[in-house]
Amino acid sequence: MRRILRDLKIMLLTNLWIVPVVAALVGALFYFVAPPPPMHARMATGSVTGGYHAFGERLQEELAQHGFSLELVESAGSEANLAKLTGDEVELALVQSGQELTLTPEQRSTLNSLGVMYREPLWLFIREGVTFERLADLMPLRLAFGSSGSGTQAVTAALLNANRIDPTQLSERWQALGGRRAADALIAGELDAAFFLGPAENSLIQRLSAEPTLRLASLRRTEAYLARLPYLSQLQVGEGMLDMAQNTPDSNIVTLGPVATLVASEGFHPSLTPLILEAAKTVLKNGNLLDPAGSYPAKPPLSLNTLSEADYYYDKGLPILQRYLPFRIASLADRYIILAIPLLVLLFPLFKAIGPIYQWRIRARIYRWYKHLREIDQQLYKGKLNSDIGAEIVRLENLEDELARIEVPLSYSNELYELHMHLRYMIERLSAYQRRTTAEPQVG
Repeated sequence: MRRILRDLKIMLLTNLWIVPVVAALVGALFYFVAPPPPMHARMATGSVTGGYHAFGERLQEELAQHGFSLELVESAGSEANLAKLTGDEVELALVQSGQELTLTPEQRSTLNSLGVMYREPLWLFIREGVTFERLADLMPLRLAFGSSGSGTQAVTAALLNANRIDPTQLSERWQALGGRRAADALIAGELDAAFFLGPAENSLIQRLSAEPTLRLASLRRTEAYLARLPYLSQLQVGEGMLDMAQNTPDSNIVTLGPVATLVASEGFHPSLTPLILEAAKTVLKNGNLLDPAGSYPAKPPLSLNTLSEADYYYDKGLPILQRYLPFRIASLADRYIILAIPLLVLLFPLFKAIGPIYQWRIRARIYRWYKHLREIDQQLYKGKLNSDIGAEIVRLENLEDELARIEVPLSYSNELYELHMHLRYMIERLSAYQRRTTAEPQVG
């Protein structure tokens, strides 16, 4: 066993050259591979009381369990979110479908959609006693159609424009008002009707649904609207769906609404896509009053580019490694495995060459002494040997002692002993040559 360990030690010392070679190859692997994805991102939501912000908080909590920090950035609404995305102020934002159509083609090319998170119904609350059949019936009323730059105003403006109604011409009665201010004014009787946009579970929508002086209106001619505004979708709301105690709505109604899409800027790291979408899936797994469980996230509309990582997620789910490993470890493995393949291709012939190189280095430790023996042999043959033969003999004897200290594997011992024999043979030849030259009479 001791001899085996000794041979192993010799082999390792002989092949130490491979350590810097492998280190250089591994260093090159880590140098050329792209850095791992960051574990932090900023997401523009909307006002604190809005549905976007509520969803952002739930997504933030879920991502925190995976060590990912999501910073929520408040904004005035969907239009402001787009501005923050194109201005590189945030990496992610919730955007109302259809809003992207306001951007130039160059601006749209810098954005990528990760998917639809949920539907956003448009709610029209009117006071009891107000007659409503079509949007034109709102013209003589005191109406709030959404604050400037908000998603509510964007949808209502599109619907009104389809009816060739210009809100600016009705500024005496119509107000660019939305959110809590519009709700307070409507409940206080300062408004006859108001539009709101958001999930049915939104606290503001629930507050209005519980108000006995208000009722929820149904939109008619929805197919005509969808033909003109394809980024909207139709939603069926059953009787009592929003508030069973107040029976809101008091009958089955139909409304329209865009979808909330999660959009990424150029600064978003694509490798984070599965992590974000899986967290969103967890947040949305139970669905809501209008969206069945497991419906979202879903494939995004075609108005924006979609990341290939998002397409893969919707088609096949999480990448294989991320199904079993934490995101950080799986992400690194995904990146480095791809580059490890060419590294192994390079290392295979390298390790294959270890055997021949090892044999050459071991034999070189033995054969380097033969060069000197060959020189002496040639000088003897040509009669040109140095006159100081005694010093040469002493040198060879010292070499013989040095050879006794050389360590070689057991399998190469025969070559070492052959060198000992040849060295002793040369010492004896030189000694005989010295005696002969000493015995010859000096001439002159």
